[in-house]
Amino acid sequence: MRIHFIAIGGSAMHNLAIALKQAGHIISGSDDEIFEPSKSRLQHFDLFPGQMGWHPELISHNLDAVILGMHAKADNPELIQAQQMGVQVFSYPEFLARHAQNKQRIVIGGSHGKTTITSMVMHVMKHLRFDFDYLVGSKIKNFDVMVRLNEEAPTMIFEGDEYLSSPIDLRPKFHWYKPHIALISGIAWDHMNVFPTFENYLDQFNLFIRGIEPNGVLIYSSDDEQLVELVKNNPAVNSIGYGVHPNVVKEGVTRLLTENGEVAIGLFGRHNLQNLNGARLICQQVGISDPDFYDAIGNFEGAANRLEKVLDEKGMIYFKDFAHAPSKLKATIQAVRNQYPDRKLLACFELHTYSSLNKSFLSEYIHTLDLADMACVYFNPHALTLKKLPMLMKRDVLSAFGRDDLHVFDQSSDVVDWIRKNKSENTVILMMSSGNFDGINHLELAKSLLQ
Repeated sequence: MRIHFIAIGGSAMHNLAIALKQAGHIISGSDDEIFEPSKSRLQHFDLFPGQMGWHPELISHNLDAVILGMHAKADNPELIQAQQMGVQVFSYPEFLARHAQNKQRIVIGGSHGKTTITSMVMHVMKHLRFDFDYLVGSKIKNFDVMVRLNEEAPTMIFEGDEYLSSPIDLRPKFHWYKPHIALISGIAWDHMNVFPTFENYLDQFNLFIRGIEPNGVLIYSSDDEQLVELVKNNPAVNSIGYGVHPNVVKEGVTRLLTENGEVAIGLFGRHNLQNLNGARLICQQVGISDPDFYDAIGNFEGAANRLEKVLDEKGMIYFKDFAHAPSKLKATIQAVRNQYPDRKLLACFELHTYSSLNKSFLSEYIHTLDLADMACVYFNPHALTLKKLPMLMKRDVLSAFGRDDLHVFDQSSDVVDWIRKNKSENTVILMMSSGNFDGINHLELAKSLLQ
């Protein structure tokens, strides 16, 4: 097939483009800006656009399909050209749903933890030599790309994102997938730009549950009161609740308590141990025994940017994490605090998403940073301009987090200076953002802090 990607630089979009090229299709693409790591990866696979911008002349009757990314707008000139010429236009979740229509579909959704759970399931199934397709939201060790498409694979695993499918398809992505095995890790209001109330956000998960195939199963966090109520309101769905996997921490190492003894793992924190238990239940549904699951999960190293240990040397530990929603922020700091109770904890958080930069949402972050010994929050005023949001004042941020000693910065260099000034022996540095603090190289920074 000849397929053109509008907004090829997106995280899922560029991985789908690579996967389709590897499958033998002829791929082209366009975008008005492409950042790392998409840029290097597209260049490596000879898919980087010849010039930036939108070029309607790239759309012709020779195309079999156009895949439209969320970064584009509804008035995109290439999209308009495709619509006028009658070329089929898909969002990427619609395209993937069609690919998987005759496969067993496993969909992991939730406001937080879905990338980690998806990664765990993929890791275990690969370890046990299962054949499966997948879509996951982050790079995982031993997987070259974040999307795999193979006609022969009997199963497809989806990370089920609740954000909109495309600028002309305003359904949440995970509504497309119609799972046989579904998991919801928890529900905490996010994406207020498209779901202006919590009730509206909650409705999307209710619709997701109702889209589960007949005789399918829903695995859900039984610690989440809102989610428990949703399950009660859908009694026709087969459901299995889960909590934190029994565990013990010995000499800084988390060990799972199982029927066959203790199993040491590389992860830590209540949230990760809950994610692991959800992944275990998914694996049960595809016929994987608990002993086989434990054997495989012991060497799982986590998904990129999910409590990823960047450096551990000379008494300093440096983590980066994707935490951005209030509940995830609080859970991440709690996990690090519990794992390293005797170390000084410096926590740095970047306001990066539309919701986090919105003054009316900021109050949701109240007391989320309290467990850190010292904390700072960073935001880039240019990000507010790009998202067409009113400018934030530092005092707004300080007030929202409810911590008088919080440091608030609007220059990323000030964040680095603050870390240098306050680090000491026996320190844990925790950098949390769905962005990158304006391009900070975490490994280089961590190494420089040892000097």
